[in-house]
Formats: sequence, structure tokens, C-alpha cells
Amino acid sequence: MDLILASTSQYRREQLERLGLSFRCVAPSVDEDAIKRELGPDTHATAIAERLAIAKAANVAAKERDAVVIGGDQIVALGNRILSKPVTFDRAIEQLLALSGNEHQLISAIAVADRSGVEVYTEVIRMNMRVLDRAEASRYVEADRPVDCAGSYKIESRGIALFDRIEGGDHSAIVGMPLIALTNLLRSRGFRIP
Repeated sequence: MDLILASTSQYRREQLERLGLSFRCVAPSVDEDAIKRELGPDTHATAIAERLAIAKAANVAAKERDAVVIGGDQIVALGNRILSKPVTFDRAIEQLLALSGNEHQLISAIAVADRSGVEVYTEVIRMNMRVLDRAEASRYVEADRPVDCAGSYKIESRGIALFDRIEGGDHSAIVGMPLIALTNLLRSRGFRIP
């Protein structure tokens, strides 16, 4: 069976490559901002991540009927505030300073779609960032350049040094997809891993 990752994220692609499966990437055509507006400002971050993951998987699955399609979304929530990709160095520094000394949630949702429907799994990791000053945040942003990462850090790189404690189940969810759950979802659909 054909396996498709409904994403152009290099991080999710690299994660899926770890499982040794043959797959291809297809960019979903999903208006994330429209979905967020439709859900409204009071919608919990977990529900937003799940809805976006489902939309991405379903969008690609509608065109690729004989495939198993993986969609994913990740949200960083600091209380009721959702942090998006910073895009610029200055915004990345400001995000890190907002996270400094606080606990936030990193929510990673995956949706696996095939002819039988869509199955969703969500992992919530509690991330406790140590207190940072502006100089530390600036040095980190200059070193790792996390402008394409929600929350402005790359845990798989120097970003690990920003944290006091990380609590949750599957550490791979921090990078983009919870691989333990994904492996189980794919095995149940006949994929042989390893």
C-alpha cells in the first residue's frame, strides 16, 4: 500500500524516514487560518491541532484513495496563548523570553487516513523552560536559527539546553510527530515495522 506524508516539513520527513518505510510527501491544500477562525478563539489548542492534522490527512487522502495518508500538526501553548512559527530572529527571541521560566504545552497531533476512515492520536508534552536573559535567547537564536519552529526552539539541537524539565510520553513528539503512536497506527494497517 502507498504511504504518503501530507506535509512538506523537513522535520516530519526526517522522522518518518527513521521508520525505514517507503513513502512520498504531498503538500496538503489546507487553509489553516480559516480553520482556526472557524473553530474560534475559545477552542482548546489540542482541538485545533487535531482538526488541522485531520484536515491535512483528509485533503490528500481525497486525491489518493488507495493510500494511507499521515497528516500532522503541532501547537505550542503558553496558557491560553498559541505561539506560531516566529519567522524572524526578533520574534524568536521574544517568544523565548515569553517562555522563559514558564511551563508550556507542546501538542503534537497526527491523523492517519485510509479507505476505512481517519484515526487521530495526540501527545501533549509539558515543557519547562529555565529562566533566560535576552543575551542567552539571542545567542541561542543565532546558533540554531529556529525561525521555522513554533516556540522558537529545536529540541533535537542546542534547544535542549533551554529546559529544566520535560514531562510526557513520547519524546519524538517534540520534534513533530509521536513516532511510537504512529508506528502502532501503521502496523494496524499492515505496515511491517521494523
